[in-house]
Amino acid sequence: MCYLAGVSRASFYRDYEEAAPDEAEMAVRAAIHEEALKHRRRYGGRRISRALRGRGMLVGRHRVTRIMREDNLLAIRHRKYVLTTDSQHDHPVYVNLARRMTVTGVNQLWVADITYIRLRTEFVYLAVAMDRFSRKAIGWALDRSLSATVALAALQQAIARRQPPPGVVHHSDRGVQYACSDYVAALQAGGMLASMSRPGNPYDNAFCESFMKTLKQEEIYCNQYRDFAELSAHLEEFIDNYYNRLRLHSALGYRTPEEFEQALPIATPPAVDAATMDYFQPPRRQEAPAKS
Repeated sequence: MCYLAGVSRASFYRDYEEAAPDEAEMAVRAAIHEEALKHRRRYGGRRISRALRGRGMLVGRHRVTRIMREDNLLAIRHRKYVLTTDSQHDHPVYVNLARRMTVTGVNQLWVADITYIRLRTEFVYLAVAMDRFSRKAIGWALDRSLSATVALAALQQAIARRQPPPGVVHHSDRGVQYACSDYVAALQAGGMLASMSRPGNPYDNAFCESFMKTLKQEEIYCNQYRDFAELSAHLEEFIDNYYNRLRLHSALGYRTPEEFEQALPIATPPAVDAATMDYFQPPRRQEAPAKS
């Protein structure tokens, strides 16, 4: 109707709120309910307000948060941290290349990490590989064993999906799963360069850590899974369908990773769309003048 009348939806809603405030409040509340249930209570007030703005409804974030609090629609949050990295091994470790990179496109820097998920009768382990530029989860694997097998499966899925050019930097922690010879051989076979975080510094791999936090808060802690198969099905729906294609990312201008990548220009030749690397050298000591 707004299109046919030649008026913007924002103008319609402003006039509607002045003429019928009660009905307008109900319309806003119904839209908030729809968005909150659509995203299974994973969105907070900030993302809900952005989603409503995309529908032409100008609603402030604080108002959205108030309505969500009144209607018990606030996102579920739970914090928990368990160390899963075993860096006490004899395998070689690699210099931190990611810390010095300025990423300008996809398939320049991949980040990887492993986390645990507790089921009713067992612990299972999830390995994920992400594209640092678009925040898209490009490979993941679930296994009952915390071995290199789960990390390799996630890497192989990412390579099969992306077909990366030579020279992609792969960044991870110093865990034995990423430092072992099988994993390093797979990186070399794919023409990738290994990069590892500094010891005891989780901030070097903050982007993948952030994804794991989002996954647990918005999916794992909100559900109870009967078994391994049910968990795997839920992870596939969350990672491949919801996180990559539906969830808005504030760092991407409130776009999904899929939309963000589709909006990127195609770089030709590949050298045009390349990351830059900063190298630091210590300042030279100034020698004292010789005494005469």
